[in-house]
Amino acid sequence: MAKTALVIIDMLNTYDHQDADELVPSVEQALPSVVRLLEEARRRGLPVIYANDNFGKWRSHHGEILQAALAGPRADLVEPVRPDADSYFIVKARHSAFYETPLAYLLGTLGVSHLVLCGQVTEQCVLYSALDAHIRHLRVTIARDAVAHIHADLAGAALSMMEVNMAARVVPAAEALT
Repeated sequence: MAKTALVIIDMLNTYDHQDADELVPSVEQALPSVVRLLEEARRRGLPVIYANDNFGKWRSHHGEILQAALAGPRADLVEPVRPDADSYFIVKARHSAFYETPLAYLLGTLGVSHLVLCGQVTEQCVLYSALDAHIRHLRVTIARDAVAHIHADLAGAALSMMEVNMAARVVPAAEALT
């Protein structure tokens, strides 16, 4: 049986950027499912990996990224998904959680071969992370109600691409860790 990890993409967000107004309603809708996935993964003792943008601050680390997000205008969207002491954290600078990060090495060390992806945004970072996981021969599941988007039409297309072109399972969050 494949070992599973939950990867939470870019949920530690300051919401102080150009697309925030378009993004926030979708995050509000996805957040309860992200929280349920996070709680279930922790309950099962699965690795929880945060892959988060550094917002162009090259001297930052995960604690500073979290504090900046909690100090932002939408701390209510960050607090429920706050990393705990057992969480792993990958700082990323581009769309994919794999690009120029140690994620592949970490997954190998943990013996993980199945990723459940959630977070933001579906049509960008989730899509590119799913593609990079696929080309590394990892099984990918997308929790469709636990991903947020800026553009609904592009998010729908991205979910279809992940399912058809990358053999990703696209399922409700309640089924994602099964």
